Amino acid sequence: MIEIEAVTRSYRMGLFEVNALRRVDLHVEAGEFVAIMGPSGSGKSTLMNIIGCLDVPSTGRYVLDGIDVHDLSGDQLALIRNRKIGFVFQSFNLIPRASALHNVEMPLVYAGRGEDRRVRALAALESVGLADRARHQPNELSGGQQQRVALARALVTEPALLLADEPTGNLDTESSLDIIRLIARLNDGGRTVVLITHEEEVARFAKRVVRLRDGLVVSDDPQPRRVREGA
Repeated sequence: MIEIEAVTRSYRMGLFEVNALRRVDLHVEAGEFVAIMGPSGSGKSTLMNIIGCLDVPSTGRYVLDGIDVHDLSGDQLALIRNRKIGFVFQSFNLIPRASALHNVEMPLVYAGRGEDRRVRALAALESVGLADRARHQPNELSGGQQQRVALARALVTEPALLLADEPTGNLDTESSLDIIRLIARLNDGGRTVVLITHEEEVARFAKRVVRLRDGLVVSDDPQPRRVREGA
């Protein structure tokens, strides 16, 4: 599913070059649930952007679901993002004056899908337990419900990969647990998940934890099964 080999990412800041990633290797198989952790400045956000085709490596190789993204144009990368990746962010990024249903439909609108998008959007809301809130606008929903809408929006195109960037960062403890348990159930159903988080309580739901520091992978370890079952 994800093959990252010797990837570097450097930025020029005035006279200085900042090495955000330094020859990172990461392989994620289809159906895995991997959490990526690290302190501020470790490179996890940069790695997330590369995995999500929001940025490209300075050097190295990245293959997503069999597609080498190295020489793709901006339009081609946008197409990959729309078809292959479902994004969930810390801020819900919902359209304020649109219903939950319309928010979930938007990726299908961008993809040019018209004939069945309402049916698919309703099914996605049903999958996250919010079919009864389809007509509600974001300001009529709790934070946890808004994140469920965002999760349904990420799933509506049936992406190969669910990429969640601090999905519980704006939620209270109970809502955070509801969201991460829902993501874990999606993974149990076969969905590939890569989760960016700084919260140990969230990361323990993953099957593997990759830790970054100073742009390097410092550990890549499977979670004991008892950790996930006790979560």
